Amino acid sequence: MSEWTWEYNPDDYGDSLTPSVKAEVERICAELAVVNSMVFSEGAAYQGPSPGLRVAHGRTPGGRYVMLSYLTDVRGERIVVVSVSCL
Repeated sequence: MSEWTWEYNPDDYGDSLTPSVKAEVERICAELAVVNSMVFSEGAAYQGPSPGLRVAHGRTPGGRYVMLSYLTDVRGERIVVVSVSCL
């Protein structure tokens, strides 16, 4: 199993998030990286269609709802967070 990573796009996107929201995004992304490394075990050799834009969600310890949109870059073995919403 490969070591998938995750990142924000743009790189400084996470700087605008509160600490609790940022921590929840990091938790969700770590889980997504593990799951996707198992689903797309071929990694960089993958030849199928791109999974496209997807959504994941969670809650901060304070109960705020966090939703993030992300792209799965299978050949790059990474999760790319493109937006975060928090209620």
